[in-house]
Amino acid sequence: MINNLISFSLENRFLVLLLTGLLVAAGIVSLQHLPIDAFPDTTPVMVQINTVAPALNPEEVEAQITFPIEQAIGGLPGLKQVRSISKFGLSQVTVLFEDRMDILRARQLVSERLGTVELPEMPGVGRPELGPIATGLGEVYHYILTSDRHSLTELRTFHDWIVKVQLRTVPGVAEVNSWGGFEKQYHVLVDPALLVKYDLTLGDVIRALRANNANVGGGNIEQGGEIHLVQGVGLVTDEDQIADIVIKAHEGVPVRIRDVAQVRIGHEIRRGGVTAFGRGEAVLGLGFMLMGENSREVTERLRDKMEEIKLTLPEGVEVHEVYARTDLVDAVLDTARHNLFYGAILVVAALFVLGGGLRAGLIVAAAVPLSFLFAGNLMIAAGIAGSLMSLGAIDFGILVDSSVIMVENSVRHLARNREGRSVIDVVREASIEVRKPTMFGEAIIMIVYLPILTLTGIEGKLFRPMALVVLFALLGSLILSLTLMPVLASLLLPRRPRERDPWIVRFGQAFYRPLLEWALHNRAAVLLIAASVLGLAGVMATELGTEFIPRLSEQSIVVNTVRLASVSLEESLRYATQMERILLREFPDEIAHVWSRTGTAEVATDPMGLELTDIFITLKPREQWQRAATQEELVRQMQAALRDLPGTRVLFTQPIEMRMNEMIAGIRADVGVKIFGDEFDKLVELSEQVADALRDIPGAADVSPDQITGLPTLRITIDQQAISRHGVPRQAVLEAIQAIGTLKVGEIRQGQMRFPLVVRLTEEYRDDPDSVGRILIPTVDGRQLLLSQLAKIERVEGPSTIYREWAKRRVLVQCNVRGRDVGSFVAEAQRRIEELVQSWPPGYYVTWGGQFEHMQQAQR
Repeated sequence: MINNLISFSLENRFLVLLLTGLLVAAGIVSLQHLPIDAFPDTTPVMVQINTVAPALNPEEVEAQITFPIEQAIGGLPGLKQVRSISKFGLSQVTVLFEDRMDILRARQLVSERLGTVELPEMPGVGRPELGPIATGLGEVYHYILTSDRHSLTELRTFHDWIVKVQLRTVPGVAEVNSWGGFEKQYHVLVDPALLVKYDLTLGDVIRALRANNANVGGGNIEQGGEIHLVQGVGLVTDEDQIADIVIKAHEGVPVRIRDVAQVRIGHEIRRGGVTAFGRGEAVLGLGFMLMGENSREVTERLRDKMEEIKLTLPEGVEVHEVYARTDLVDAVLDTARHNLFYGAILVVAALFVLGGGLRAGLIVAAAVPLSFLFAGNLMIAAGIAGSLMSLGAIDFGILVDSSVIMVENSVRHLARNREGRSVIDVVREASIEVRKPTMFGEAIIMIVYLPILTLTGIEGKLFRPMALVVLFALLGSLILSLTLMPVLASLLLPRRPRERDPWIVRFGQAFYRPLLEWALHNRAAVLLIAASVLGLAGVMATELGTEFIPRLSEQSIVVNTVRLASVSLEESLRYATQMERILLREFPDEIAHVWSRTGTAEVATDPMGLELTDIFITLKPREQWQRAATQEELVRQMQAALRDLPGTRVLFTQPIEMRMNEMIAGIRADVGVKIFGDEFDKLVELSEQVADALRDIPGAADVSPDQITGLPTLRITIDQQAISRHGVPRQAVLEAIQAIGTLKVGEIRQGQMRFPLVVRLTEEYRDDPDSVGRILIPTVDGRQLLLSQLAKIERVEGPSTIYREWAKRRVLVQCNVRGRDVGSFVAEAQRRIEELVQSWPPGYYVTWGGQFEHMQQAQR
């Protein structure tokens, strides 16, 4: 069959050249449409379920929301893992599926199960909502809005109703998230003392606001053969209209909202904030790419759209692009192009020097780009994206092996053609003569890569594309060596070439011949030397370190900071600004931008507490650096610069690296030790033991246990006997407690924009825990009682965050590894931790996560 293929190619040379031209054209088109990313997207098929519950603390969120959702999700087809986070006012359940599961099918299955979940019917508790259809690497575009003329409330409004609305129309965008600033609200600040004066209750105010802010329809009226629709317009649009709403009459005089409350523009209680450039707070926007899209193309579309949006923003508003995946992709492409180009040049140069002729060298060199284009066509067909892992795996030296053998043998046969046979016959004979060794050589190399195709999970997503691209290129090289190479040899090689080795080969033979003679006469010595080298290599191999994958330099650094769970948002933002200023002052030649995000965004794709801040550092080109030669050295210096900040733990990573680790295993660092158990206090105690053990191991850096306790809570427990004795409805007490925060009673519409209308108590009743007890609550007989007379008010300290995996509570201790390979570090750490676990109470155990977990799976 192979002989017939070679003969057919030589007898139909024009057809082979035509098909080669089509291959080139198709390959060029394929490469232009090839999805490009810096790194293969290894995040699993994942669905996030977010539920907002402002009235519930973490333990109540866990028991009343998270646990029922986990129970409903259990048993879904293809389910791989369920993990959850329960925080004050928020539950997030992350559901991971097997890779074979289609994302839309997974979301459908989850949605169907969520329909069966019964959640508590409480004010403010929303229905579970699915997160965007994006992967862990979906954050492709970050930008910051700043202004010297506009407030943070105005900036957030501009973003939500101008920027965000337009960016969402960009093809390939799954979500545009808002972070920071103040989300505009209309606040009705009720004074309980004035309610007493006019014999009103908080419920009266709430009902008046709800009843007097609506449009109604009155059907239609027919007149003169025409129908006139009847519409009643009663929506309020500004503070004055809100203030003029009548609550009821008191002694014959209408009592309006303005008589018992102040109406002003305020903002939602914030769960997060953003600071930038060491200048204080700003507004951050995050563009998420739809799963399966081309990150480079989506980012470019977002950039182009942003240029249009800038023209529509009010004067004085500046938009700063602080992160774009395109920059990293372009850097990776430049690296891949550089390596591929110079690799090809070296191979071609070696062919010219060693091949013995310009024509033969050119023929063989043609196999390099043609094999690459062949692989590009198959990459498109197989849905493989171009990345540093896939494109960087191509070895041009391997690709030309079979072509070198084929062309060199053709040169030899043509030089010995004394009978005057036709060139086609000579080339056919030469090609058929070496077809077996060329095919066996390519087949052996292909077989080496086949085991990689059996990898599954994260390691499969990383390495399967690499193996497939190499196999595609080798297949193309083999086909070309059996078809195009004989054709080009018959057309381009001289009819009677000189059979003479190149000078460099002759030069090498002068040294090789005597060495070969010695080896043949001293076979025992040669075998002994070979065995010794093999043994030495085996001993040295045991000392080699192991890592899952080399670390990709992303030209960006992320500093994860952890403070006490009781810290306020304002204090966290102040610390973030202070750290930004330190970094900008100490590293002006290395840092291009620095900005921070604290807490949680509008859409809680990454629900952090107020004690957690991510500081993003965009680096300048390395040739501009003055204080460090490598990124690892720069990280050490930054760590030293931030070491003296009180009450702050820091952990260094990179944006994509952080998101990959977090989405895959809920871990932001290289290594994570998960401690499972039931009691919070015991989990905290054991996590500190593990952290101390890790800190003593050489190579450990940024050791950080989860901060899961220490959240101060003002717990108000209604006294049932007291409210029954005084005739106070439970609802009246609950409404007063809600009004300490915000109680939504409607919306204010201004064109396309909508802003919540909320009721709150005046600041004097919520500025400190002691003032809460002085809130007045009306009784059924018109008296007013203090909240402290109707409820027990106490300060308690509880968990800030509850993490669970497979419905089991866990706490995480994570760390990075520097100056040492991950494999040997974890091996030593496991020995230390195993000794600790032996003394732990029953029911408490550890598992390991992060890079090491996937490295072990790949090795198995």
